[in-house]
Amino acid sequence: MFSNRVQRVDPWAETRPSSSSRQKHAQYRQTPPSTVWMKTSSKSSGCGCGCAPLLGFIIAFALILAVYLFAPMRTNMIFLGIDYAPEGSYVARSDTIMLAMIEPLEPYVVLLSIPRDLWVNIPGVGEDRINTAHFFAEANSPGSGPQALRETIMANFGIEMPYYVRIRFEGVRRIVNSMGGVEIELTEAMAGYPAGVHHLTGNKALAFARHRMGGDDFIRMEQGHILLSSIIKQSLKPKNWLRLPGVVITAVQVIDTNLPWWQWPRLGLAVLRAGPDGIDRNIIGREMATPFLTSQGADVLLPDWPQINQVVDRIFRN
Repeated sequence: MFSNRVQRVDPWAETRPSSSSRQKHAQYRQTPPSTVWMKTSSKSSGCGCGCAPLLGFIIAFALILAVYLFAPMRTNMIFLGIDYAPEGSYVARSDTIMLAMIEPLEPYVVLLSIPRDLWVNIPGVGEDRINTAHFFAEANSPGSGPQALRETIMANFGIEMPYYVRIRFEGVRRIVNSMGGVEIELTEAMAGYPAGVHHLTGNKALAFARHRMGGDDFIRMEQGHILLSSIIKQSLKPKNWLRLPGVVITAVQVIDTNLPWWQWPRLGLAVLRAGPDGIDRNIIGREMATPFLTSQGADVLLPDWPQINQVVDRIFRN
């Protein structure tokens, strides 16, 4: 009844891979390990194809920003300090006239102060002090003063000043007060102050810049440069940075300018990079002008144009 044939059982039958499994293993063995790793890593990185456009955008933005901030494009402008005028009016003389050229790449910042009594030809008016060009134009047509002075600069100095920054003396006082005052350092006695460091409020700072007793317009221009450099130097000190928003708000309120808003960051950065000690300060000195008494009894300064043009050429035509 029972068969004597014994079935032989293969002990490895249960663990032997099927034909389909053998094909998969063979396919895996034929795939190079590096390819497998690359597939795995690409899935785990989570970057995909989105990184390349983002990186390209960042690079392009950085290049545009660098060109904007550091392009070797010179900017010429006039700084005007306007004498006391009725509230809401600019009908007054421009007793502070300062030509500026800024080149952000180097950076190079240069200033040239012009004496207010310099005797020049004013287009449409005739010969007169240079500081009256603004007054005559504003009296005839409010808002035209800066343009009249720009035309006067072009007619006499031969340089184009496309932009202007105009501030009344009251505005200087308010800016200094918003800074908490300003410290000036004098190497010699000046404007009634002995040599040393002095803290000036807005009123005292304005009086220092305008002081003429015992001096003349040439000393006064130097005092203006000292005050401007002191304001810049104080703005760079970290302990004063908390005051900067208030200073900016005050400056916007008291400054009149045609300089486009997009110019301010690049020019401001150039001034900060140059620092107060890196600004090339110049004045039309007493050796470049001759005191003269007009037929009406006015004390004026006759320009020595060959000497003046040497300075102008170095700064604006180099």
